[in-house]
Amino acid sequence: MSRLFRALILLTLVASCGGRDYSAPRDLDNACAIVDERPKYLRAMKRTERKWGVPVAVQMATIHQESKFIGNARTPLRFALGVIPMGRQSSAYGYSQALDGTWDEYKQREGARRAKRDDIRDATDFMGWYMHQSTQELGIPKWDAERQYLAYHEGRTGYRRASYRGKPWLVSVASRVGSRARLYDAQLRSCRKI
Repeated sequence: MSRLFRALILLTLVASCGGRDYSAPRDLDNACAIVDERPKYLRAMKRTERKWGVPVAVQMATIHQESKFIGNARTPLRFALGVIPMGRQSSAYGYSQALDGTWDEYKQREGARRAKRDDIRDATDFMGWYMHQSTQELGIPKWDAERQYLAYHEGRTGYRRASYRGKPWLVSVASRVGSRARLYDAQLRSCRKI
């Protein structure tokens, strides 16, 4: 084999291992278009639904709200005096916007040492795990996207204390998550994806 040919093979291998595509799907208002464009999303979400019982549409609506399906999404930077960067608003990262501490708890309890928040399979499994616990501890049905989102956003302790009642903006966001879950469910049924 010539050196040039070996170099090309090596370059091709390195390029194929390189960067992931973290961009959002083109049409976030159409569940069928999302899963047609990114079939691995549907595979991951169906796997989570089988394992944890959280419907695909609930997962999709939550991911839409949390990250708009951007795999490496982060919270905005905070600035002092309007110009001095002071770090991020929180440690939330990835599709599910899981916080560092909650993500570490998930990895430990599930034995998922290599799980990554920017991997759709791991992110949906995390969401299923979290929402399953919310059902067990708080009695929230897994199909109730609105209440599941409130518990997801506020944490189960915050939900139990009804901290969301002092946050009308959050109640409004949760209502939109519930509406989107119903929309996504109807769309996925119409295109026979679920």
